[in-house]
Amino acid sequence: GQFAIVRKCRERKTGLEYAAKFIKKRRLSSSRRGVSREEIEREVDILREIQHPNIITLHDIFENKTDVVLILELVSGGELFDFLAEKESLTEEEATQFLKQILDGVHYLHSKRIAHFDLKPENIMLLDKNVPNPRIKLIDFGIAHKIEAGNEFKNIFGTPEFVAPEIVNYEPLGLEADMWSIGVITYILLSGASPFLGETKQETLTNISAVNYDFDEEYFSSTSELAKDFIRRLLVKDPKKRMTIAQSLEHPWIKVIKRRNVRNEDSGKKAEQRRRLKTTRLKEYTIKSHSSMPPNNTYINFERFSKVMEEVAAAEETLREIQKNKKSFREDIEALLSIYEEKESWYKEENESIGRDLRQIRQELLRAESARQRAQEESRNVMQAAGGLRRRYRRLEKRYGALAEQVASEVRFVQELLWSIEREKLQSGG
Repeated sequence: GQFAIVRKCRERKTGLEYAAKFIKKRRLSSSRRGVSREEIEREVDILREIQHPNIITLHDIFENKTDVVLILELVSGGELFDFLAEKESLTEEEATQFLKQILDGVHYLHSKRIAHFDLKPENIMLLDKNVPNPRIKLIDFGIAHKIEAGNEFKNIFGTPEFVAPEIVNYEPLGLEADMWSIGVITYILLSGASPFLGETKQETLTNISAVNYDFDEEYFSSTSELAKDFIRRLLVKDPKKRMTIAQSLEHPWIKVIKRRNVRNEDSGKKAEQRRRLKTTRLKEYTIKSHSSMPPNNTYINFERFSKVMEEVAAAEETLREIQKNKKSFREDIEALLSIYEEKESWYKEENESIGRDLRQIRQELLRAESARQRAQEESRNVMQAAGGLRRRYRRLEKRYGALAEQVASEVRFVQELLWSIEREKLQSGG
């Protein structure tokens, strides 16, 4: 891939072999080199969620400064199309046996609302081609997405030859885009020709948008009507009218019993010849598609020059930041100067106000001190007056004592006088 490379590795503890996918991390968010953290996490989350015989499985994850390394199931049987192209001929039944496995894998993904978005021959591998019934494995979930209900999702990605019209037209995307890709893959598998491939990328996309294809007799003379019907139901522009994965599994061409019943209606040597598909054109297609692929040195070149490019990008980013910071600093200085002037004015006003308050407090303190001195003076005067009153009280007390004794003496004299008079009266009366 552009920013990933796969190497075979061995687990030391068990001796088991795996595929190690090294994904180059994007160093700067502003850079377009490498894969963003969000995209890597999305691929990892999807791989962690899926477990199916026809889909590659994730074993472990590692990370270093430059790469995230996905330890994946080792799929060493090569591409399905390469395997089929090695045969002299192919029956539709053999083709549908492999196609059924592809559909089973996609059915599992769609049951979890996961869209692969990059179904193409090079992502359809064989686990081991040297067995009687090789097992299909769907690989590369780099652009796979979870389709959430109510969240409209648009993007332009994938391989032009296999993308659906809604991708070309930047319309809302869903699981239906994978079904279109399966239609293109089936068309190529049965004919060795690509239905929408043009001389240029733009011509290819135009053909897809217009659904411009046909079943040329040169390529489909030995193909059954059921197979063509299967393709027609997938290569439909309106995603809502396109055959779903569940419907495709129920299509008579895929259902073995129904297909056999149809074949029983055929008879003679002509029908037998019609059922066998020559792989010559499929072989030419695989050779052409591989030769048209650029050598897989993008990752190596990236490894070689990424640091320089990232340093340039970092330097440009730094310059932009410096320019931004310079403007920001100027604005900050102006703001600080304005704040300083405002504060200085405020401090002056506060200083004058505080000075006035201090003078007022000082005057109040002087008045309070004067009042305190007066109070002390008055207190002394009161104490002196109190002392004089105490002395007068003692003198009066003494005088009262003397008077009391005198009165008591006079009272006794009067009593004695009265008693004397009383006795005299008694005596004279006797």
